[in-house]
Amino acid sequence: MGRVNDPAAFSALLAPEGLALLDELRDHDPAQELALATKLRREHPAELVSAALAQARLRQRAVAKFGAEDAARMFFTPNGVEQATRTSVAAYRAGAFERLGVRSVADLCCGIGGDAIALARAGIRVLAVDRDPLTCEVARANAEALGLAGLIEVREADVTEVDTAAYDAVFVDPARRGGRGRIFDPEAYSPPLSWAVSAALKAPRAALKIAPGIPHEAIPAEADAEWISDGGDVKEAVLWFGTAPGRMRATLLPGPRALVGRGLPDPEVRPVGRYLYEPDGAVIRAHLVAEVAEEVGGGLVDETIAYVTADELHATPYAAAYEITDQLPFNVKKLKALLREREVGVLTVKKRGSAVEPEELRRKAMPKPFGRRAVTVFLTRVAGAPTMLVGAPVG
Repeated sequence: MGRVNDPAAFSALLAPEGLALLDELRDHDPAQELALATKLRREHPAELVSAALAQARLRQRAVAKFGAEDAARMFFTPNGVEQATRTSVAAYRAGAFERLGVRSVADLCCGIGGDAIALARAGIRVLAVDRDPLTCEVARANAEALGLAGLIEVREADVTEVDTAAYDAVFVDPARRGGRGRIFDPEAYSPPLSWAVSAALKAPRAALKIAPGIPHEAIPAEADAEWISDGGDVKEAVLWFGTAPGRMRATLLPGPRALVGRGLPDPEVRPVGRYLYEPDGAVIRAHLVAEVAEEVGGGLVDETIAYVTADELHATPYAAAYEITDQLPFNVKKLKALLREREVGVLTVKKRGSAVEPEELRRKAMPKPFGRRAVTVFLTRVAGAPTMLVGAPVG
């Protein structure tokens, strides 16, 4: 990875020879990389070839977040690909800023510029700040490559020393990874959450990107807390300031669809009905399972488990519905017999409140296909007892 973290190597990629080499590698096959590298080193310096191949690999990884068209033109570092906001989420947030009347944003801890790009595409002027020299070079190159350099000023600086008074809003995306991996303590972010909150409170509008697992007690009273999922996967949480203090909401992309908390009490526990609802992860993180239960006229299968059950089917975008056919105490032999009897060939295992690994159960309960039917098994607790609920998705 040395070639993609080397400022000199990156500068070489921005020169005409480097850009031409990257164009040549646009659709390269990683399986043929060794032969391709050998060929290219006859025509280009070995260091440049290594840097270009490393960048081409990062561009291919970035397609999932940025789409093929943008990823093919952008520049990346390994951390940049890993930590950047995916385009769908960044574009949603930029739209939210735009609807608030924001015309300029100080993007602190901008990384490779994913959010700055989305903001600029929404017509918002951006000051993008990062303290790492190479990261700033990459962000600058991305603004240039996507034709947004006129709206994005990239500045290498310590974000805690930047005067943001001239901007309509502040966006802070603190680093949540250290040398040992993901950081869970908000005060161990870089910069710490407490600093980011103080910076947000000084601005007319602000948004702080945080880990979705943040404890609710760590959320300041002034914040409007939003959990965002994209395609069913929880991506991040955002603390908004200058909007609706104390609000809790879950936003589901694409859409967007937003479920806003109403301060409902925890749902009652009730016997398993005909239908089981699995709330979206953003709904669960936002502690809005009660809102879903009310919407479908249901209750919980267990007071500690975020599965909702009901007798009637109600369409809701905030939970996936399953029709339950069987309720069994946890027993692998009984499950295997049921799967054989039903001629099941495709088994999906989900769990909540169970220590059993889904793959292990799948291997033991269905060592080979028994037929062509597909079923879903939920490993959970019902009224405190380890239970297997068998069913299939509705619709």
